Amino acid sequence: MGSLYSEYLSPTKVLEHYNYTKETLDVPQTLSRQVALVLIIILCCAIVVENLLVLIAVARNSKFHSAMYLFLGNLAASDLLAGVAFIANTLLSGSVTVHLTPVQWFAREGSAFITLSASVFSLLAIAIERHVAIAKVKVYGSDKSCRMLLLIGASWLISLVLGGLPILGWNCLDHLETCSTVLPLYTKDYVLCVVTIFSVILSAIVVLYVRIYCVVRSSHAEVAGPQTLALLKTVTIVLGVFIVCWLPAFSILLLDYACPVRSCPILYKAHYFFAFATLNSLLNPVIYTWRSRDLRREVLRPLQCCRKVAGVQGRRGGTPHHRLLPLRSSSSLERGTHMPTSPTMLEGNTVV
Repeated sequence: MGSLYSEYLSPTKVLEHYNYTKETLDVPQTLSRQVALVLIIILCCAIVVENLLVLIAVARNSKFHSAMYLFLGNLAASDLLAGVAFIANTLLSGSVTVHLTPVQWFAREGSAFITLSASVFSLLAIAIERHVAIAKVKVYGSDKSCRMLLLIGASWLISLVLGGLPILGWNCLDHLETCSTVLPLYTKDYVLCVVTIFSVILSAIVVLYVRIYCVVRSSHAEVAGPQTLALLKTVTIVLGVFIVCWLPAFSILLLDYACPVRSCPILYKAHYFFAFATLNSLLNPVIYTWRSRDLRREVLRPLQCCRKVAGVQGRRGGTPHHRLLPLRSSSSLERGTHMPTSPTMLEGNTVV
């Protein structure tokens, strides 16, 4: 045990593994590569800002302290941390990589795995909540706080365990022949395990939303048409974006498991596939929160306030007092939880 963890501080171990799995470590800093790095960092900054606005909106208004919005806040928090982790991962990549110690490398990759998997588990938690609230048409009772805490806590606990397994010992520091090409200090078995877990999560989300769709379609025939179309549209967007963003990353990891070392050059471009998967963290707030008119209005309110303040700074006598406009109506996210007579509601442009 002591021998294993003593290698975590070795300054040459990472270089040894990259020399074994990579054809070359000499990656020229071309203009296209530099542009790609800048674009990735801008993307991650957008993820941080977007999800931060959602968190502020949920925290500042008591109207959004219901179960569904708290789950959305948890999703925004995981996506925000995913953006931060991917910025750090990008800055510590390239020529910097071979100068890291194994513990630094595990921290770099593990943080990205933890936050990205937490985002995925949050999507599953939301699907479970939607199933309880809509498919079973069950109003939250006194145990709602317990249920929320269990789902949120479980999503983070599983993510921490999943991302922390390599640094706890499931790695290939003394077994080069078992190393992944994409992640040269991780074993191929660990990579396969991660892909399998994420695939199971995707299947579970599909099953839950299909069940919700079937329940909505088979009930309330007088309004089933518009309800069914609205729910089908949202589910299609949710599952479509999830699959489009993550399928390339899953595919490259499966290929990594199947390919012998140095036999699949496309594996050396895997960082682009993971960057594309990060788009899911950018799009989640759009899909799950901005389709709620009330939450969208609250998210944009800080930007509107800044514009108003800038417009009256030169006026004599100071700035006038602006009272926050009350939110006029409940969004369908909330109605789907509290309305036992109608699993899915339409309200103007607000659908779920």
